[in-house]
Amino acid sequence: MLDRAPAGRDRTALIDEYFRTSFVTDNDLITEAIRRMLAAGGKRLRPRFTLLAAEAVGARGEDHLRLAAFMELIHVATLIHDDVVDGAETRRGVNATAVDFGNRISVLAGDYLFAWIFKNVTAGYPAPIPHVLSATLADITDGEVLQLRALGELGTTRAAYVEVAAKKTASLFAASAECGALAAGGSPFAVKALRDFGTAFGIAFQMRDDLLDLTADEAAIGKPVGNDLRERKMTIPLVLALESGDREFRSDVERFFAQGDVTRERIASIVSGIAAQGGLAETEAVLAAYVERAKQSLAPLGSAPARTELAALADALLS
Repeated sequence: MLDRAPAGRDRTALIDEYFRTSFVTDNDLITEAIRRMLAAGGKRLRPRFTLLAAEAVGARGEDHLRLAAFMELIHVATLIHDDVVDGAETRRGVNATAVDFGNRISVLAGDYLFAWIFKNVTAGYPAPIPHVLSATLADITDGEVLQLRALGELGTTRAAYVEVAAKKTASLFAASAECGALAAGGSPFAVKALRDFGTAFGIAFQMRDDLLDLTADEAAIGKPVGNDLRERKMTIPLVLALESGDREFRSDVERFFAQGDVTRERIASIVSGIAAQGGLAETEAVLAAYVERAKQSLAPLGSAPARTELAALADALLS
């Protein structure tokens, strides 16, 4: 009989302990840069998905800590690159890697980490796990490019937004769950169920992140509030507000993007406009629909305890 699965916070502790005791690369400077990012915290959702997926198909999650760690490291590498592209100064409430190490080292650290991960994955795991992860990295990059091309594009549709979110954010959640199930010998039905869960969860997660950017405080999210508006990103609250909003609001957003006035007061006025046009409330409704889709995806897992925990993680996005 398998030991009882550890609670969610215990899985996070297992992952953090694994990084403290086992993570090292062949480059001391890059190892230090990555360790700093890891030490800044994070929910470790992606590696938790890997462990829970393994448990959902009857394996011990702890037996797949190494694979789970790779999922978090892929995420860390994308964050390092994102901060260079966006010119961000903070991440998770501390200096972005580029602030402490410079853009050149940061870009190279992200590149090195991707290569180091795939060297280890291809050497240690059978097909299709390496293929899943390489396809995921391609999707993440494609999503980032699509988002950059849509900066300030007021004609961005809901479908276009979902495509970006599915590639840029949801693809790694989906891969984390899928690879956990694959490594643990899950059936094709279970593997698909967990991948579908990760996709729907990831889209909802991005929508929640978009809302927090407009409504939370800097201490809560670890980066400046309204940062997406400063960067002219077409997030879902803005897309939905423009979809149903009036001409006056659209003209105001056009002026905001054209003039580059990113004072707190100006950003606050745009956020108020998004709320007045129904963008925040509609985002909550669309997000809830993706959460429900995620939970329904888990039906093939039956009564596995890990199914309950995955569903709870999805429900937490509604808070």
